[in-house]
Amino acid sequence: MKKLTSVLLASALLGAALAGCGGNNNNSANTAATNAPAGNATADTANSGSGETPKVGVAIYKFDDTFMTGVRNAIDAAAKGIATVDIVDSQNSQPTQNDKVDLFVTKKYDGMLINPVDRTAAGVIIDKAKAADIPVVFLNREPLPEDMKKWDKVYYVGAKAEESGTMSGQLIVDYWKAHPEADKNGDGVLQYVMLKGEPGHQDAELRTTYSIQAIEDAGIKVEKLAEDTAMWDRVKGQEKMAAFLGSHGDKIEAVLANNDDMALGAIEALKAQGYFTGDKYMPVVGVDATAPAVQALQDGTMLGTVLNDANNQGKAAITVAALLAKGETPTKDNVGFDITDNQYVWISYKKITKDNVADAQ
Repeated sequence: MKKLTSVLLASALLGAALAGCGGNNNNSANTAATNAPAGNATADTANSGSGETPKVGVAIYKFDDTFMTGVRNAIDAAAKGIATVDIVDSQNSQPTQNDKVDLFVTKKYDGMLINPVDRTAAGVIIDKAKAADIPVVFLNREPLPEDMKKWDKVYYVGAKAEESGTMSGQLIVDYWKAHPEADKNGDGVLQYVMLKGEPGHQDAELRTTYSIQAIEDAGIKVEKLAEDTAMWDRVKGQEKMAAFLGSHGDKIEAVLANNDDMALGAIEALKAQGYFTGDKYMPVVGVDATAPAVQALQDGTMLGTVLNDANNQGKAAITVAALLAKGETPTKDNVGFDITDNQYVWISYKKITKDNVADAQ
């Protein structure tokens, strides 16, 4: 009887233990569970060491950025079958993003994919990742070179901003040379205004510098009438362009913007002044080739943009993060893109006009 009682007690304890193991799937990683592909382990039960799908925490600098929305969607789509992702919004706040990183560490995720709010804060994130032995991939905002050298499990996926700047300038060059009437006052000098992104952001600084350099390299003299930051934002772009028009009016011969949202804002301000009707035209260029920009190209209100490949940036970034999370070394063969200096994946830009708009679609 004592032996039977012992067996029954042991069975009851075993059943309780099994129920406890399977019943705790309602933790704070709700996003990860929601985004997990069918058949993948959730963020609670995935374990890269046992061959399960690795868990990767993804922090985007802010969800309502048009370009990063495209990247975020690409990450979510490309993650299916290779990683369980927990994608969070840093709300354009570095302290908020730091808290998200702390949460990824606390949850013992297998990898992190970070689109930093402030590129200079990457060093702190790397220190946290290294201490927890969680590989980290940075996306779209390049950390400082000295921070990238802190650890061999740090990678960066993005595009070379100077390339996009050069292409922006070349779009203006092509128009200027093909349309003599673009030189409104006939002085042989291109009078332009510039809408810049976030101050200190490498994309903003390099796109600004290299776009003008490309114009000058083509033998065209330039005069900057105005330059201001619109923080990558469409509404701010419209406000700044309206101010430029108020100060300089018809003296402006071209508008360069560091991204499409600001360019689209500028176009709205120009429309309010009668541009894009009849013969009144203004060449406006942006960067990103977002869907609204592609529409503007087709409408004839935007001269050109530069394809910043959101799809391949997102795909490459989550692929690298998933490989690192599983303890594997990223290579061209398993990532699908060249890896430079064992840490960098560069995605090429492409000039887009109305003539090749299908390439951006």
